[in-house]
Amino acid sequence: MYGQGFFFQAFVYLAAAVLAVPVAKRLGLGSVLGYLLAGMAIGPFGFGLIGSEGEDVMHFAEFGVVMMLFLIGLELQPSLLWRMRGPILGLGGMQVAVTTAAFTGIGVALGQPLRAAFAIGMILALSSTAIVLQTLAEKGLLDTDGGQGAFSVLLFQDIAVIPILAVLPLLGSGRGGTSSTGHGAAWVDGLPAWGQTLAVLGAVSAIVVGGRYLMRPLFRFIAQARLREIFTAAGLLLVIGIALLMAQVGLSPALGTFVAGVVLAESEYRHELEADIDPFKGLLLGVFFIAVGASVDFALIANEPATIAAIVGGLVIVKMIVLFGLAKAFRMGLDQSMLFTFALAQGGEFAFVLFSFALQHGVIAAELTHSLVAAVAISMAVTPLLMLFNERVLQPRTGTRPLETREPDKIEESNRVIIAGFGRVGGIVGRFLRANRVDATVLEYDSDHVELLRKIGLKVFYGDACRVDLLEAAGAQKAEVIVIAIDEHARVLSLVRTCKKHFPNLSIIARARGRLEAYELLDEGVSRVYRETLDTSIQMGGDVLRQLGFRAYQTQRAARAFRRHDQDSLIELARIRFEKKNYFSAVREQINYLEQALIDDLNLQNEEADAGWDSTSLRAEYGEAGPTGRSSS
Repeated sequence: MYGQGFFFQAFVYLAAAVLAVPVAKRLGLGSVLGYLLAGMAIGPFGFGLIGSEGEDVMHFAEFGVVMMLFLIGLELQPSLLWRMRGPILGLGGMQVAVTTAAFTGIGVALGQPLRAAFAIGMILALSSTAIVLQTLAEKGLLDTDGGQGAFSVLLFQDIAVIPILAVLPLLGSGRGGTSSTGHGAAWVDGLPAWGQTLAVLGAVSAIVVGGRYLMRPLFRFIAQARLREIFTAAGLLLVIGIALLMAQVGLSPALGTFVAGVVLAESEYRHELEADIDPFKGLLLGVFFIAVGASVDFALIANEPATIAAIVGGLVIVKMIVLFGLAKAFRMGLDQSMLFTFALAQGGEFAFVLFSFALQHGVIAAELTHSLVAAVAISMAVTPLLMLFNERVLQPRTGTRPLETREPDKIEESNRVIIAGFGRVGGIVGRFLRANRVDATVLEYDSDHVELLRKIGLKVFYGDACRVDLLEAAGAQKAEVIVIAIDEHARVLSLVRTCKKHFPNLSIIARARGRLEAYELLDEGVSRVYRETLDTSIQMGGDVLRQLGFRAYQTQRAARAFRRHDQDSLIELARIRFEKKNYFSAVREQINYLEQALIDDLNLQNEEADAGWDSTSLRAEYGEAGPTGRSSS
């Protein structure tokens, strides 16, 4: 059965995925659980359609995780990653440290040697990057507080694999192999500690420098050939090459490709790389999940059901307690804390490699290792079910509304302008455009608000503007401008990225509540950012000046100068806002400069010339009230 070659194996894997995943999706279980169930069915402990070669497939399919981290890196500009340093180091570091300590204590209490208990604790502290990110992305939860927290923890865990690989041989008895990576001999094997450190720093530096200075001209040269398959091959070559380099210096290939993705995040070829590599990532991740399902040893589970159940239950419960405590300590809301907790309460794919590595070095006994591997695989398999339980049972009972299940409206019009969000800002923009005979296609995500707007005669379509298919239906490929006036800032950023990636023809005009949100939009390349309180505040200040006797044109000129200087300072301060000392110093300088500039302008004004502009009509335009309380006409 197993000697019929590569094509038979490919047929089995693809057939299992094609049959199981659509059924799982239709049942609301998600694609990840479909892949896992397919693997259990075709594995050596199911129908036996694949055998021990599934372990080789697992190593091949791990490359899907590597590609996923590369694509995630492409979505993260260095400034965004720097902004997340607090959650990554704080939340991620605390999760790994506390969970490791908890499992180490439990292991010692159950009679394990301290070294073995510590190794088990470090490995079980990790969660599944592939399953968690794939599931959160499918459910549209990556941009939530819980989703961002989970991403920060997963990123720290991927980084933590490096020191874990370094520590495990020190905990061992000296038996087994000597590979520092668990994937065969590496260049750094046999080198002294300082030599290994230099090799690691050199490899990371090569990725950063090469990505910044060599990749752009190389991709530019390849793009001139105008052959998409060559560009795709170049993208795959880049990912594979970096993965090989990282493995040879003893680092995680996933971490190396993530760094490369971050370096290339500001490249003009970012979107092309995403589009070309994404299908390979999806397919390889699917094979990885099938291989995980096939690795579940049902014979071992049948022989030791109580032991395996206790390990799985202990793993999930302990991680949930730690995760929920950390979520509350970092001030997440109850619903986001639960999302964060249920998402990360499983073992990770790196556990298969690390347990094998620990076994090679005699850190953990073979029988216990097999039981732990089976428990990790089961915990990964039940993760989608745990998240479904949280979403459909717990969240509604804690006061969180379930996601809106109404289907988007069918859109049968196409205009030059699209307005996303029709609340207090978008509504005024839409009315202003219509008063000037400019039609706009309006998208609104709040179904109750849509019905209210329709009752007063406004044409509004229900749907999530962040969805590419809905934007296509709204005519985004032919439209010229999109006005983003959504209340939730996370969805504003998501829509900006969607438009940048899929509809580069659209000019983006985006709303922000204040400077912090404006900074983030500027980071995303949006030049037309409007803070919703700025113009109102300037107008109120102008009215104060008018009440104090300032002339109308003088007030107008001061308002125009203030707005111009404030916009210039916004762009300048956005570049240095993470340099706290320099930022606050620059803010003080900007405030002083703006005040002095307005004072100088005031001193240079010609009151006699300004008086000529202070006509009755101009006073009316700027809202000076007449005797009746209405503007003069």
